[in-house]
Amino acid sequence: MRILVTGATGTVGRHVVRELIDAGVDVRALTRDPRRADLPADAEAVTGDLTRPADLRDALKGVERLYLFPEPDTAREVVALAREAGVRRVVVLSSGAVTAGYDTSYHLPVERAVEESGLEWTHVRPGEFAMNHVALWGPPIRTERVVRHPCPDLESRPVHERDIADMAVTALLADGHTGRAYAVDGPAPLTLREQVRAIAAALGEEIRFDEVTPEEAREHYLRQGGFAAENADMLLGFTDYEGNPVDPGQDEDPGADPGPAADRDTDANVDAGTGTDADTDAAGSAAPCFPAATATGRPARPFAAWARDHADDFR
Repeated sequence: MRILVTGATGTVGRHVVRELIDAGVDVRALTRDPRRADLPADAEAVTGDLTRPADLRDALKGVERLYLFPEPDTAREVVALAREAGVRRVVVLSSGAVTAGYDTSYHLPVERAVEESGLEWTHVRPGEFAMNHVALWGPPIRTERVVRHPCPDLESRPVHERDIADMAVTALLADGHTGRAYAVDGPAPLTLREQVRAIAAALGEEIRFDEVTPEEAREHYLRQGGFAAENADMLLGFTDYEGNPVDPGQDEDPGADPGPAADRDTDANVDAGTGTDADTDAAGSAAPCFPAATATGRPARPFAAWARDHADDFR
């Protein structure tokens, strides 16, 4: 069996490639530049870009199953090419923001394109990527040993990227997951202050938490550049998930990480829920949503374990 992994150099995609190889699967990995991809030698790295669907014709030859990174503008064309090539199953890297009803324009269109294709499909909906902390908090921790945020007691459940990959690989390889979405979250809510303490413990050094106003935090993010600057308004409650202006003083959940930075070769932060029953999808997807542990049989990795795995990213 041959599986094509798109977004193969991403935060999640790299782990999907490795886990499939370890399972003895023939893996083809799509990347814009195979020479710089640093993928396992056992993976067949091929050149391609989801924003240029015609690139995928050769990559899809002989492929039976597809791990699909979200690219809404071309999703329908990509899925049509996959079906034409003989792909039978697609697993989508989606977002918990779809379950919550926040995301109607990015991940949801990808889900719908796959649902309407006639292929077997499963959606993997992560909540907050723990890896977003490297992009947001890494620079000030490395240089000043400080995190600045207006809401130290805000709770979230950051998810280890390996838990997301575990769910994707389970859906790719095992039967019984067609027509379902799976929520992937951290095991327990932690305040931002508790998350900073976990990173400090992994480093073996103190990290100061400075409580600042949303406006001050935004200025720090803008100066920081990159992902923090690009997403500052949404992260701090000045806009909603889809960019519409809101009042940060009335936002009930400021600071929610959007996720797509961690993986554009990335994804979303809204808590997808981990109840024992299927959740109702408020945004209109056809998929009932279940906790990932019901499929993988494994509990989520704690945030402290993620912090230890990534301690060098904060040194």
